Amino acid sequence: MAETRHVEEEPKKFAPKDPPKLNPPKDEPISVKDLAKCDGTDTSYPTYVAIMGTVFDVSGNTAYSPKNPYSVFAGKDASRALAQSTLKPEDCRPEWQDLPEKEKGVLQDWFTFFSKRYNIVGKVQL
Repeated sequence: MAETRHVEEEPKKFAPKDPPKLNPPKDEPISVKDLAKCDGTDTSYPTYVAIMGTVFDVSGNTAYSPKNPYSVFAGKDASRALAQSTLKPEDCRPEWQDLPEKEKGVLQDWFTFFSKRYNIVGKVQL
């Protein structure tokens, strides 16, 4: 009798139902000042959210536009707030290295989630 093997599919963790066609990631330097301009309040600029220094273009998602729940993340590196699952503006800052391993795992999950949905447009230049 032939032996059958169970082949596991690659995990599709955080994969959207309808995956968008994403552009190749860019490594363009984006200053903190320029990132701040991309907070969704000026329609002549895109809306960006940075995670661990990587900048994502979330312009197509109204949840990040002013007066919407995730607008607090727009225009900044929101790593700490995402890791701690908080919407407090004071927690939207780039410092995350001192967090407990569990929160670092949550942050990595957010990075994975964003990377499967939004174009990477650059890196925050300090």
